[in-house]
Amino acid sequence: MQYQDRDWEIIDYQGFYLPNVAEKSFRGPKPEILEEGQYFVCLGAAQTFGCFCEKPYPTLLQEKLNIPTLNMGQAGAGPYCFLEDKSLLEYINKAKFAIIQVMSGRSESNSLFDSGGREYLTRLSDGVKIGADLAYKELIEQYDQNYVKKIVSETRANWVNNYQKLLQQIKVPKILFWFSTREPFYIEKYTNINTLFGRFPQLVNSKMVEQIKKYSDEYVKCITARGMPQLLISRFTGKPTSIDSGREDLRNLYGSKHMFNKYYPSPEMQIDAAKALEKVCKKYLFR
Repeated sequence: MQYQDRDWEIIDYQGFYLPNVAEKSFRGPKPEILEEGQYFVCLGAAQTFGCFCEKPYPTLLQEKLNIPTLNMGQAGAGPYCFLEDKSLLEYINKAKFAIIQVMSGRSESNSLFDSGGREYLTRLSDGVKIGADLAYKELIEQYDQNYVKKIVSETRANWVNNYQKLLQQIKVPKILFWFSTREPFYIEKYTNINTLFGRFPQLVNSKMVEQIKKYSDEYVKCITARGMPQLLISRFTGKPTSIDSGREDLRNLYGSKHMFNKYYPSPEMQIDAAKALEKVCKKYLFR
């Protein structure tokens, strides 16, 4: 599992695999049974997966709605991560309804990078793997602003196109979910990756959301920063602990050791997310 090695001291994600789905593991606990129309699915990235949280919003909703959930949250995922895997679409379209998180734009391909649907990019010029933050940092530093704008515009267009395709291929009721510490509207600046990306979902603005909303049945927003930053606690000692950033590019950009989670939604934010979604989920649960 993408996060388990890094986070083992803090949490056991109880990862599992699905029949007929290759190369992807999923956040547990594993549903005991997945009968058609008797579960719901949650598509998204780390925010849906629930890094550092015992109960991410899919699990909290499962308890509130009394129906199993299949948490499909994947590390660094963008829409193409789900669009390219037809075996996932089979599980999605057998669900009662689907919650689709608004995922990051930095996890999208363009003429410079192939994302494969995730944040860890492949540079097309030489085949080197590179994290999106470092890739765009180098882009800003090495090219003029007009060229960077061209790449960003291309990336955003690909993101919108892939989201529209994904939402059109999902045949069950669709709840598009904005889960962030910020509103969708922001104006990017090309001075550094933080001002370019904005906070999660990186590169995504209100215009992009408007372009995909019409392909969903519902749109829910949860904007919260409650419980942040989150002190990381060892599940073995009950005391504060630290994690390693993992990849070398992340160590170089952000340091190697961290005692606080300053990026992923806190447990309190996950509670807020479940509350925001509960009412609209019930609408599709009992129809």
